[in-house]
Amino acid sequence: MPKRVAFEDIATVTVIGAGTMGHGIAQVCAMAGYRTWLCDVDRAVAERAVARVRANLDKGIARGKVTEADRDAALARLAVADSIGAAAAESQLVIEAAPEKMDIKQALFREAEETAPAGALFGTNTSSLSIGGIASAVADPGRVVGLHFFNPVHIMKLLEIVRHEHNDDATIETCRRFAERIGKTPVVVKDVPGFATSRLGVAVGLEAIRMVEEGVASAADIDTAMRLGYGYPMGPLELSDLVGLDIRLHIADYLRDTLGERFEAPALLRDMVAAGKLGKKSGEGFYRWVDGKKV
Repeated sequence: MPKRVAFEDIATVTVIGAGTMGHGIAQVCAMAGYRTWLCDVDRAVAERAVARVRANLDKGIARGKVTEADRDAALARLAVADSIGAAAAESQLVIEAAPEKMDIKQALFREAEETAPAGALFGTNTSSLSIGGIASAVADPGRVVGLHFFNPVHIMKLLEIVRHEHNDDATIETCRRFAERIGKTPVVVKDVPGFATSRLGVAVGLEAIRMVEEGVASAADIDTAMRLGYGYPMGPLELSDLVGLDIRLHIADYLRDTLGERFEAPALLRDMVAAGKLGKKSGEGFYRWVDGKKV
């Protein structure tokens, strides 16, 4: 087994996938001082992601949380890569933020493995899939670790590090220190279905949907109750809209198949997804959304 990179060795990070999560991961890496490559199957998507990073940083300047010098330095460290192979060849850490499909994530890491340094680490941003299953696609599965970020990445402080049976203590410690470097608070959990956060979050979200289905209260009142009564920064139904109701359903079905019927999705969730009411990205879910804002 090749010696894997230590925290001090990480200078360049490649982020594969330039969507909602990927652009945020790239932003926090660049802000933390890492040379950061951003890859996507569609280069135009990656270029738009860089523009989103700039917009986020501009908002930070307006709020007094980011200086112009910090913004300019971060953007200078962030670039769109021509290919996964070219970017991975220069990177000590490769993070994928691709759709929640096992075959896609495995294929991306196989491609990165062809050129990445022998000791480079691979982080998967999956919110529910087996880390060990994803890792089985590469020759050294111990180099693959779950790095589960939260949306919006540049604001949310948590990073869930998911450890599977082939990870050693040194690799997990490197990931802990990386998390702290990019401004996150790490928690380490075992590679089980849903990990800690998705398992609990989906359970609460599904019960909130059942309450709407049964007419217990409106979506807005349920969310208000959880914000004011339990200190949630965002209610479970608004969060479901933000995540995407199709994503919620996909994860719920996976947890039902692996953990049992307690994760069976309510009929209301299935009906909304079938009707194209997916939340913020479609403009309607439990709330209506206009220009990315809840109305």
